[in-house]
Amino acid sequence: MENYCAFSKDHKCILWLDYELTGQELEECHTLCRGNWIEIEHKYKYIQELRHLLDEHEIPYPEEYEID
Repeated sequence: MENYCAFSKDHKCILWLDYELTGQELEECHTLCRGNWIEIEHKYKYIQELRHLLDEHEIPYPEEYEID
């Protein structure tokens, strides 16, 4: 998309600012989502290690955390 419009007096696209802002917001969302996903992966690995230790020592999971 270009900042040019043949149909306006000053030939500037009125949607250009929206287009730029949306692009910046998408970049920010991508960065945040990626960071969140990395954190989720680390927590999942940690939980798997804890579950392994509980199973290894035959310690039952608390009822509120039972996994079906």
